[in-house]
Amino acid sequence: MRIDPFSLRLSSPLRTARAEMLDREGFLVSVDPTVDDVASAGLGEATPLPGWTESLSACEDALCGIGDAGPDALDAVDADATPAARHGLALALADADARDAGLSVAERLAEDAELPSPAASVPVNATIGDGSVDAATRAAERAVDDGYRCLKVKVGARGLDADVERLRAVRRAVGPAVELRADANGSWSRSVARRALDRFRAVDPAYVEQPLPADDLDGLRRLRADSRVPVAVDESLAAYTVEEVLNADATDVLIVKPMALGGPDEALAAARRARAAGVEPIVTTTVDGVVARVGAVHVAAAIPDVGACGLATGSLLAADLAPDPCPVEAGEISVPTAPGLAGDAFDGLR
Repeated sequence: MRIDPFSLRLSSPLRTARAEMLDREGFLVSVDPTVDDVASAGLGEATPLPGWTESLSACEDALCGIGDAGPDALDAVDADATPAARHGLALALADADARDAGLSVAERLAEDAELPSPAASVPVNATIGDGSVDAATRAAERAVDDGYRCLKVKVGARGLDADVERLRAVRRAVGPAVELRADANGSWSRSVARRALDRFRAVDPAYVEQPLPADDLDGLRRLRADSRVPVAVDESLAAYTVEEVLNADATDVLIVKPMALGGPDEALAAARRARAAGVEPIVTTTVDGVVARVGAVHVAAAIPDVGACGLATGSLLAADLAPDPCPVEAGEISVPTAPGLAGDAFDGLR
């Protein structure tokens, strides 16, 4: 197994609960049939996001400690402690296994899980930042003109009155047929969240994502039970397991991040557990490089009738690891059908 570090400059700073980042750093993980217990070469990506996954150094330590990169090596990587490291290896092995079988990663995932054939394309949402009313309206109109039928609007950074005004303006601009989502990134108290969901009903949001802090699982349960607006959980999966969130009846929608859950296999398993509990899964990235992003597209494609996913994140990078083999077109991403992640698209990285 080969591990190659990389650093990708962001188009603009990325703000998380803990810090502001200018770069995304990680490792390309390559498995080779000449040295590893695999039939075909495979490529993965481990891009940790502090606050969501392990640190960069912990990720590197976990990858360096794997040794033999055969399929059994996954058992030695803790998906809870070092999910990004496990993602890198799991994606590389999935790429190699699918290439060996002459199938795309999505086809192989669906086959292994006994699911229907994967979708040919995945709908994606556009993200509208927390700017002014005019800025939000212009961005929403551009996105709809570009073919997006689902918009996620950032809220919570301003006062509630300002957020209500922005959402109403966006809804007036794009009309009733476009799906609106609101993402508060855990910024509200219970009382503010309750008022927000009540006032947002006028714009008919599909759901409000992470209205309460990540660790307030009981508050999310109570809010969901009392509100007519669906609730989605995202950051809470950094504080609780999928099972804990589902068992708490804390969400209507589960935001599934393959990098944070430990790989494409773990992400698909989480999506299936969510569906079994009556919760809808939505696949998103952690602002990853193109290798992991394409892997997430395959995961989303393997989920039957998946909703619009948060996979249109390539534009957040000023530069990428390689050209994107499946760019967004008219609000959708066509799923690569060549063997593995995308046929020979990443041969220069393997």
